[in-house]
Amino acid sequence: MRKLNLIVVFSTNLEKALFCIRSKNPYKGLYNFVGGKVEENETNDEAAYRELFEETGISNKDIELDHFMDLNYFKYGNNLQVYYGIIKHDVKLVEEKNKLEWVTINDDLLDNSKFGGNYNIPHIIRQIQVYLENGTGIDKY
Repeated sequence: MRKLNLIVVFSTNLEKALFCIRSKNPYKGLYNFVGGKVEENETNDEAAYRELFEETGISNKDIELDHFMDLNYFKYGNNLQVYYGIIKHDVKLVEEKNKLEWVTINDDLLDNSKFGGNYNIPHIIRQIQVYLENGTGIDKY
């Protein structure tokens, strides 16, 4: 399977997440998480930090990433690795190909005319929020 990653970057107060506005398909013109392909000669974690830095200018000094979950799309041959982190301080964003924007986390994330991912974005954010609120206690889910 082809390995891809996406990185959810939260603001320090957890009220916003960083999105790119896709300049090409899939999801051209829509908000989406940053991320990309895992190269053959790198670990999954190395790839996540590399993609985040290339697309945003955020480095491992600005954020600590945690590999949260994988979404496997067997019919498409894709393994999508989901990472998240909370930005430690203000960072001057450096746009690579896509415009970057901090977006308030609210029900607007359910609007498929604005957000890519076929409803994966609110699902992923909510799962991370539950984990941050409750830890690993699945009984608190």
